[in-house]
Amino acid sequence: MKKSLSVIIAMVGLTLTLDLSLSAQDEKIAGKLVYSELGGPGVIMSANFDSRFTSSTQLGFGYRLGVGFGIGRVKTTWVDNQWDYTYVESLRRSYYTFPAGLNYIFGKPYSDHTFEVGAGVTFLTQKVSLYYYDVKKPGNLIGFFTFMYRYMPVNGGFLFRIGCTPIIGTSGDLCPMVAVGFGYAF
Repeated sequence: MKKSLSVIIAMVGLTLTLDLSLSAQDEKIAGKLVYSELGGPGVIMSANFDSRFTSSTQLGFGYRLGVGFGIGRVKTTWVDNQWDYTYVESLRRSYYTFPAGLNYIFGKPYSDHTFEVGAGVTFLTQKVSLYYYDVKKPGNLIGFFTFMYRYMPVNGGFLFRIGCTPIIGTSGDLCPMVAVGFGYAF
């Protein structure tokens, strides 16, 4: 009788211990995410990685890094020696983009709905003008801001982002842009 009671107590204790350790694993907070984004700092489309500096929360300061592509105007000049004439054209070219930025996530702890505010720079692989009126001042660098709503489950899974991402163009003009992103949080 004492032996069977000891076995039952040991099994109940083992079950409770396993249950507590499994529930502790379920409560892990997702602080890293990978997502693709249409629009925004990647100009046309980008793939991004985002993480918090503090791994124990989905809120607070963090960073984003990405790679994408865009299409912009490239100023080309060529000389016709036969007629002694110089041609200047503005052609559309594709190029790669590398957005990098810092952000801060606001919201209630353990909430799936948060708000992101951030800023950063995007490096361009060609000296381009993003907008028609930028043709006179092409550049390799643009600035951006992010104001995004985030739906991101606290424990990880599918995420959705949408918002406004104003871009500081190559000529210094502030241009509005919208971004939509889908991805996975872990």
